[in-house]
Amino acid sequence: MSKSLKKSLKIILPIAFGVFLVWYSYNATTAEERGQIVHYIKNADPFWVSLSIVIGILSHISRAIRWNYMLQPMGYSPRLGNNVLMILIAYLANLGIPRSGEILRASALTTYEEVPFEKGFGTIVTERVIDLIMLFLIIIVALLMQTSVIIEFLNEKGINLAGAALILAVGIIGLWLSIKFLRKSKSGWAHKLKNFLKGLLEGVMSVFKMEKKWPFIFHTLFIWAAYIGMFWVIKYTVPETVDLSLGELLVAFIAGAFAMSTTNGGIGLYPIAVSGALGIYGISSVSGDAFGWIMWIAQTLMVVVFGAISFVLLPLLNRGR
Repeated sequence: MSKSLKKSLKIILPIAFGVFLVWYSYNATTAEERGQIVHYIKNADPFWVSLSIVIGILSHISRAIRWNYMLQPMGYSPRLGNNVLMILIAYLANLGIPRSGEILRASALTTYEEVPFEKGFGTIVTERVIDLIMLFLIIIVALLMQTSVIIEFLNEKGINLAGAALILAVGIIGLWLSIKFLRKSKSGWAHKLKNFLKGLLEGVMSVFKMEKKWPFIFHTLFIWAAYIGMFWVIKYTVPETVDLSLGELLVAFIAGAFAMSTTNGGIGLYPIAVSGALGIYGISSVSGDAFGWIMWIAQTLMVVVFGAISFVLLPLLNRGR
């Protein structure tokens, strides 16, 4: 298989999978249910939808500020406006080609702020590692807040505590054996992987050595609080989800986060994942689907509109560079 064909498949397959999920979701509901979902979407309170979008924009601005905290120790101070535009362009690119936004963002930083590509890309990789750690912490919080509900749900699915513990134990042992094997292996790929993991660890630990580590930590917490906030306010657009607690919404938030990483921008899968999680708490599939679609449409429109504007503005505002 040629490299060009492989690249094409990497672009086409996630999109095709997302389209299939939209088709599947459409056919899995009756005409009456689809009508109710569309009704909820059309009548979603513009105030809450707009507030969700505003919170999303604030998270991007906060990410742009935090980005400079990682670049400044290396002697670079990009303009905040440029950072925001690059981040929005990156999110737009990721809708078409997964993870292409990170490369485009680092390339734009090199073009307009003269930051070497490898250094800019290194800070972006560090960002992703920190984001992964934050998501893991949110999963732990959600598990602690909803332990009884999750155990009851697993029991209904035929998965008891002993089975879940066994799966967890096997996973931990497998991870330990993999690390042990990696440390002893002298093969070329193992050496590269060890260096890569070492670099990631150094990047994460460098946060605690930077001059502005507390502002960095504050913005990290703010970014994820904003992510949860933009999800939280959407509950007021669907009558059945208004009374959901923070713990219940966190479970749906996590399901949506994994869906976003599986397909291009969560197309098709996001509403299904969110609806499935909300179903644990007795929310009907119609209300759950409506919630998921309203959230996905609002945030996707934000990325498309502001990303497209940023794509035009960035070169215009940097004509001399």
